[in-house]
Amino acid sequence: MVCGFGPCGMFAGLVLAMYGARPVILERGGCMEKRIAAVDRFFSDGVLDPVSNVQFGEGGAGTFSDGKLTTGTKDAAQRFILQTFVDAGAGPEILYGNKPHIGTDVLRRIVVNIREKIVSLGGEVRFEQKLSSIEISGGRVSGVILEDGSRIDTDTVILALGHSARDTVRGLFGQGLLMEQKPFSMGVRIEHPQSMIDVSQYGAPAAELDLPPADYKLSVRTSEGRGVYTFCMCPGGYVIAAASEEGGIVTNGMSNSTRAAENANAALLVDVRTSDFPSAHPLSGMLLQEEYEHKAFELAGRCYKAPCETVGDFMRSFENECLDDGPDPQSAPSQGLRGFSGVEPVIPSYRPGVVRADLRRCLPGFVCDSMREALPLLDRKLRGFASEDALMTAPETRSSAPYRIKRDAMGRALASDGSVIEGLYPAGEGAGYAGGIMSAAADGLHQAERSAMKR
Repeated sequence: MVCGFGPCGMFAGLVLAMYGARPVILERGGCMEKRIAAVDRFFSDGVLDPVSNVQFGEGGAGTFSDGKLTTGTKDAAQRFILQTFVDAGAGPEILYGNKPHIGTDVLRRIVVNIREKIVSLGGEVRFEQKLSSIEISGGRVSGVILEDGSRIDTDTVILALGHSARDTVRGLFGQGLLMEQKPFSMGVRIEHPQSMIDVSQYGAPAAELDLPPADYKLSVRTSEGRGVYTFCMCPGGYVIAAASEEGGIVTNGMSNSTRAAENANAALLVDVRTSDFPSAHPLSGMLLQEEYEHKAFELAGRCYKAPCETVGDFMRSFENECLDDGPDPQSAPSQGLRGFSGVEPVIPSYRPGVVRADLRRCLPGFVCDSMREALPLLDRKLRGFASEDALMTAPETRSSAPYRIKRDAMGRALASDGSVIEGLYPAGEGAGYAGGIMSAAADGLHQAERSAMKR
């Protein structure tokens, strides 16, 4: 059994199918067609589908992203992963490009093609099948229970849950899996005109130089030693609504293969240490994420429009002793949020829309203080980064899982008493061992190999 069909579960399932293991893959969300329809409805009407959304469904959270294939790891499996993407429809340039990416539009087709290959090799993918619990007897896996109460007999489970399956993680913790706190990051999506980024990086618009839209990667350290950095930069992309739970707002970024949209965006993130967590509980960081996602929902007027503020307004808000009274209901998705510089405003790309609000009301104080200190420093590295009319849309909370499911050297899960649970293999971002498409795919692949060797 493989639980989850994001990059981690997909490559775990593919490797097992290639070995002839006939894996059954459970995915709590819908197939690609249903998922795209649900996400389009959410973006246009603000109606959240808790089953199929940006986080849940075929391809996982990676499907609605830039499809970046960069990674800081040197895993030998990377070539196999990239070649698999090419065989499934990606351009061959990802095999040699310095910063390979696929784009959301192309990635959707690739994911379906990989699923069809798994099925052709004897595997099975079951959509809208949510894991409820794992049967463990005598320290060994003996089956899984689904949300509908049905049971599937198995002695091997690869957990490829993704970083947003919070209800499942809580259930597994209640079953006695050993977990620990893990640092993560939190912040906003910052948005600029792509033309400004091009001029800052190239000295001229990209089209005039016959170059692709420019990107950037920035980082600084504050006076108290806290890291502030950009992550998942999307040239010519969009800020997207990435909520998966009712009553919470989450932002992320995506772009299509051409990266042709008017704006560039990136996560502007601040290190969140375990000492910032509200308690010593292993899942305390998850509670911190939820707290500020819910605050953003309230601040935006209890809808899925997102709180948004210009950099200029954000910096000036620290000059006032009192925060403002709340969001500006006049701010609409078709309107730019003009600051005080008098230049043409940036039009926010986030749908179903934004409301103008003081972001200090939906982010921890240390995050806001760190961004305030970091923005002028980052502007020295990229001219215009802290311009008055750059937009910040909040919150970006799910850069990675704030917990780790402990496992031994053979990849097997550990129980709360430290003993090994035979047949249970936590993997990928949802287990705290990856951070992106490539690293998640590689971890799923390796966990599949380990489970196959045990058989």
